[in-house]
Amino acid sequence: MTHLIAIGGSDAGISAALRARELDPTTDVSVVVADQYPNFSICGIPYYFTGEVAPWQSLAHRTTADLEATGMTLRLNTLATGIDVPGQRLTVRTPDGTSQDLAYDELIVGTGAIPSYAGITGLDDLTPADGVHVIHSMGDTFALDQDLTQRQPASAIIVGAGYVGLEMAEAFTARGMRVTQLQRGPEVLSTLDPELGALVHDELTTHGVDVITNTTVSGIQKTPAGLTVTGVQHGEPFVQSADLVLVVVGVRPNTALLENAGASLGAGGAVVVDEHMHTGLPHVWAAGDGIITHHRLLGPTYLPLGTTAHKQGRIAGENALGGDRKFAGSVGTQVVKVFDLVAARTGLRDHEATAAGYTPSTVTAAADDHKRYYPGAHPIHFRITGDTRDGRLLGAQLVGKRGTEVAKRVDTFATALHTGLTIDQISDLDLSYTPPLGSPWDAVQVAAQTWQTTQRLTPATA
Repeated sequence: MTHLIAIGGSDAGISAALRARELDPTTDVSVVVADQYPNFSICGIPYYFTGEVAPWQSLAHRTTADLEATGMTLRLNTLATGIDVPGQRLTVRTPDGTSQDLAYDELIVGTGAIPSYAGITGLDDLTPADGVHVIHSMGDTFALDQDLTQRQPASAIIVGAGYVGLEMAEAFTARGMRVTQLQRGPEVLSTLDPELGALVHDELTTHGVDVITNTTVSGIQKTPAGLTVTGVQHGEPFVQSADLVLVVVGVRPNTALLENAGASLGAGGAVVVDEHMHTGLPHVWAAGDGIITHHRLLGPTYLPLGTTAHKQGRIAGENALGGDRKFAGSVGTQVVKVFDLVAARTGLRDHEATAAGYTPSTVTAAADDHKRYYPGAHPIHFRITGDTRDGRLLGAQLVGKRGTEVAKRVDTFATALHTGLTIDQISDLDLSYTPPLGSPWDAVQVAAQTWQTTQRLTPATA
């Protein structure tokens, strides 16, 4: 009987364990989880704070009982501390603090990522008890929830305006707090071009969020005025205070366990794996936010996404039992809701495509989500990137009002990218149509045809 150990109770580790049990119910599967909250949706945490998801237990994809019912063994509050590759043993720190060695036939590491602090001083000295928070785990969630309940802070500074930062701005606003959002770059949501990021910026402002861009935060300290954030804005000193500070400036791969075992690091400092999720170390596999991503347009890169982690974990679980499944690759599809707006992207932006050796052209377009004569039509704003040499689609960015099916439409572009379609071929897709929901030429196709026209290529339509 094969003994498989998966490290990590989030997307990759649990997906690997579930797949192994599906394929061979005789496999002895143990999952080592650093806390006591396996298979919780970290992506859902902002909606717990808006009050839309309750109680917090609802964030579990599956309960502990559900997972154990599959036949896996959960070792909760257990931290993996070392891997003996030749001896095929994993060293863990048990809940009582003692060290224990676990033998394995195959090991899958899904240790994920950890918050990045981007050189901000003071974070090592300040804690949630001081009102300074990160939001990356259920433990972080409980600490923030307790702080909000006990102190009832009236104001918050959010350092970072990426996906989680924007979602938390909405959550704090829903709780009646005054929110200031700080962004290092020229516009919020730096995964979009500034032209579309500005639409998200306006949505935040409309809902009372004070957005301050071009500001690099260098420190946080406790002062008589509360928590004071210092930095530089347009070359000048920046100082602002609030009752609470949330730092969400990104993550970095959590590689210490595998690196110490001899694994190689690659793009973004993440662990190198092949398309089978093998680390190069005998009987050791890895998946999730701690490893490189095989991107269909870029090759090896670092792009931590929950959807990718689920797929990689499933592949690792299959191959650890002797399978030959390959990860098909990512195109970086992402979507976020910000108040009443939805923003999404897939593939490459212009500067990313240029750096990767393509010859891109990016075109702005807008199209209604459905026929205007039917009430409630709203425009979707697009940025379409294609290769001018062969017309191949390279990327798409979309922003539209909630209800305009932005997520569905970015998935159409993602599918086109996955299959290598040209922008012209998007017009050939047989997409659904009824006046309350779309048009004979879907908004996706209208945007694609705009790109075609600007490139002086033959449009697909007459």
